[in-house]
Amino acid sequence: MRGFDVVIVGGGIIGGSIAFELAQEKLRVLVLDRQAPGQEASWAAAGMLSPSPENPDSIPLVPLARASLELYPEFVATVEEASGRAVGYRSKGALEVLLAGEAGRELSTLIALHHGLGLPTEALRLEEALEMEPALSRQALAVALLPYEASVDNRALTEAVLAAAARQGVEIRAATPVTSLLRQGGRCSGVVAGGDQVSAEHVVLAAGCFSSEIEGVSRYAPTRPVRGQMVALRSSRVHLTRVLRSARGYIVPRDDARPQKLVAGSTLENAGFEKRVTPGGLAQILSAILELAPGLAGTEIVETWSGLRPDTPDHLPVLGPTDVEGLVMATGHYRNGILLAPVTARLVREWLTGGSTSLPWENFSPLRFLEARRHTAS
Repeated sequence: MRGFDVVIVGGGIIGGSIAFELAQEKLRVLVLDRQAPGQEASWAAAGMLSPSPENPDSIPLVPLARASLELYPEFVATVEEASGRAVGYRSKGALEVLLAGEAGRELSTLIALHHGLGLPTEALRLEEALEMEPALSRQALAVALLPYEASVDNRALTEAVLAAAARQGVEIRAATPVTSLLRQGGRCSGVVAGGDQVSAEHVVLAAGCFSSEIEGVSRYAPTRPVRGQMVALRSSRVHLTRVLRSARGYIVPRDDARPQKLVAGSTLENAGFEKRVTPGGLAQILSAILELAPGLAGTEIVETWSGLRPDTPDHLPVLGPTDVEGLVMATGHYRNGILLAPVTARLVREWLTGGSTSLPWENFSPLRFLEARRHTAS
């Protein structure tokens, strides 16, 4: 039974980024994935890098998201150099478009909220917005510019991160599902995977929505899948520079080529572990993006797909050590896994190498679910 310094369960963008970070510390790292690494939520995402809150539930995440976004340029440069691959990073901002309701008041509320969270969002006159993005609908009532936001080709990034980790000596095993944890003397000493025992000084759970399927993990990471459907378009007439989004959907330009590839989404569905593209889901996405950019009506659809986001009861990630020595959680990133990969990798390195953490993380501790159960029981 060969031992490792760290076994990482899950080979998506989170697990791969952690592996790459730890390998640079000269640790012996093994990544185990239940299928081909990088083919779940990381593959299915849109690649938006947005720290702004989608709703009140996500406000506690903003400081961590901002910190991760600030790490992104260095993260991308390091990964591209180590892997020899481009990842399609674009730091060109986004437009938040209001298309209904009392848009003026909603825009003022949005700007005030963002400024209070340290996000330099700006209100735009409609004329300014149309000059920036001529394809934007003339039916827009109000527009905000989020100049600090970015995007990345999530599939290219995930592949590059895994390649960079492998070049640093990380061992990556596909089709090796982890079923349970090993315990020895009150600590986690490894995992059971594919019927074999794998020993390690530390185990990091980064298995996305499948985390809670592993025996003994759900008490720390009660993850569940939330399906999202997606569409890719190729447009010869419409060209976007920035991400466009509304309350109903979004469009992410993938490149600056002509014709241009655009990725659009998405749905939020409680459909269990069933990945499927449906007429209703596609209709919802297409309706939303045609509200944003009507010129896309005649655009070619080149791909449709769906993925499973790892959600938690409070929609916040599960990050940090557990009450079992040697066991660390890094899962439940929901809609923000691509964005939070750099900061998650940094925090895990800090936890495992014994140094103090550079950022507050207590709001995301896996122990919060244990405390909630104790409170409910009492």
